[in-house]
Amino acid sequence: MIVSMILKSRFAAYSKIPLSSRLTGKEVAEKMLRENGIYDVKVVSVDGFLSDHYNPANKTINLSPEVYSNYSVSAAAVAAHETGHAVQHADAYTWLNLRSKLVPAVQFSSTIVNWLLIIGVFMANSGNYSLLLAGIGLFALTVLFTLITLPVEFDASRRALAWLKTTNVTNASEYPKAKNALTWAAMTYVVAALAAVVTLIQYIMIYLGGRNRN
Repeated sequence: MIVSMILKSRFAAYSKIPLSSRLTGKEVAEKMLRENGIYDVKVVSVDGFLSDHYNPANKTINLSPEVYSNYSVSAAAVAAHETGHAVQHADAYTWLNLRSKLVPAVQFSSTIVNWLLIIGVFMANSGNYSLLLAGIGLFALTVLFTLITLPVEFDASRRALAWLKTTNVTNASEYPKAKNALTWAAMTYVVAALAAVVTLIQYIMIYLGGRNRN
């Protein structure tokens, strides 16, 4: 919650700082695509605050209204980061490909894993650990997905910042703010990964503790 609050405050502050280049988020993304030789990716606007993402299935960079049409430091940072994912896709970046392959399995597991774990814990009290073990297995898949997301997100930010630093999109005073915004955005993924790992360990301990008692 603390990291999320800091992230939102940073983006709110940097969204009020206009870019000297006057490029909107859409224009930043399109410029970065062109300069990386990518011409088959579309930049579109989607609803939702910080709903920005790259969809490798239909090759679209989806930007929230605050990013798509604004020419602020935060808009440039977000647009460049999401375009970084498109560049990863074009480069066949290993971790992105692996994460994409896990998406269908994770989407399926997310619909039932919580029920399996909850019911599994109750059934474990009577000595039946099959559902709990199944839930742990599915949740481990989610944890793996979360961990794989880390290098994908960090690399996208690295590509975005390297590009912003060598172009005229951000000037010397704007670049550090864009870097700070992406750093805090990355921290949200780190916190999510740590929380997922700790939760997995907790369920494993419940399983092992119950088996040892029996």
